[in-house]
Amino acid sequence: MLSPQLLILSLILGLQLLSLADADPMIEVFRWKQMDFYNRGNDLLSSGGRKDRPSFSAPVVFPGKFSRQKREIMTSRDTPVVVNSRADSDDPNASYIPYNNVPMGATHFRGRLFVTMPRRRVGIPSTLNYIDLAEDGSDRSPKLRAYPNFALNQFNASAENLVSVYRTSVDACQRLWFIDTGMLEYPNNRQQIRRPSIWVVDLATDQVLKRFDIPESIAETGRGLASITVDVKAGQCGDAYAYIPDLVYRRLYVYHLRNDRIWSFEHNYFNFDPLSGDLSIGGQTFRWDDGIFSITLGAQKPDGSRDAYFHPMASTNEFVVSNRVLQQESNAARSDHGNDFRVLGNRGPSTQSTMHAYDPGTGVIFFDEIQRNGVGCWKTSQPISAENYGSVDSNAEDMIYPSDLSIDEDGTIWVMSNSMPIFIYSTLDTSVYNFRIWKQKASLAKRGTVCE
Repeated sequence: MLSPQLLILSLILGLQLLSLADADPMIEVFRWKQMDFYNRGNDLLSSGGRKDRPSFSAPVVFPGKFSRQKREIMTSRDTPVVVNSRADSDDPNASYIPYNNVPMGATHFRGRLFVTMPRRRVGIPSTLNYIDLAEDGSDRSPKLRAYPNFALNQFNASAENLVSVYRTSVDACQRLWFIDTGMLEYPNNRQQIRRPSIWVVDLATDQVLKRFDIPESIAETGRGLASITVDVKAGQCGDAYAYIPDLVYRRLYVYHLRNDRIWSFEHNYFNFDPLSGDLSIGGQTFRWDDGIFSITLGAQKPDGSRDAYFHPMASTNEFVVSNRVLQQESNAARSDHGNDFRVLGNRGPSTQSTMHAYDPGTGVIFFDEIQRNGVGCWKTSQPISAENYGSVDSNAEDMIYPSDLSIDEDGTIWVMSNSMPIFIYSTLDTSVYNFRIWKQKASLAKRGTVCE
């Protein structure tokens, strides 16, 4: 017969095992040591038609040159000169340099997984890509297919083509939205070769429906345009609003599709928290000053409005504003926004986040956690606090720097992790897996957490 002490110990261990069984961590779907493409652009290079340097005169944009701020800042979009030796040796005319291809965004829609490759170095064959899950889903390291086609991804072939895309978003009308920053972010030679622009693509036909160039009076450069969130109801597709955070200039841009107009909000809550900018990720220690980074929309309220939740990346606070406030262009001109923008609370220490997304099926917001190399959660019916903020998964070996998080129409979370700090401040080990895409049902991801 077991002693009382052994019985208690057995009970504790049983409860711990039960807790672990309830938790459903993220599932690794794909992984790459280095990225590859079905079309690397080799044919263009051999015919002399492909160069990864602009073929026309373009302004060189240095950090802070067009900024209204008084000091130069360092964000996730910058590469220090002192760690730039590898980039300096790159062939400027190369169509494909495997090492330079670092994926950033991952969005799933009905069997296609869109993967972005911003042009932070030379040798990027295509900035907007997808994985055909029916064709390549069984391959653990599939090649990427250019989207909507390879030609549109060749920025030097036409001023109408794509330059650099960070993340994408699918709306309720089955359209793919994204920002083309119009910027080549090559180390020591950042160039704004085209106006940053908003793109809308019909996913049924793969045809471009809209391109809107963001005027310089709104955004001086595309340097800080990292994501886009679309606010639209199915059946009212022409009346869409897009919310675009600017992590460098700390602004929030609102674009109205029907009126083809854009306006800009400024607020102190868009700034980084000076106490949250010191980061240690993947063995690298550094400081980033990224401001407002991600916006996600909550449930529709009885009056038809929705809360827009947002946060700077260099912060552990979460903020909110009604979409009704953002959709009124006249509100952007106010010098005092009163209580329209509100502090919801603090998620707790080391919860700095890139992207986050609301899942309507569970009422939970899921967060990419860059300090914890994982995914966190918060149930929106509860006050936000360290006690009410949960951990879905954390993996300092394999999930280094989660750079994107999206939730598809079936309630599945998709996460990209890309080891970005190692790429910027050190050297990636190309003999190990550096980039991964993960997924999990939102209903399962919250199990065993305070978000239940």
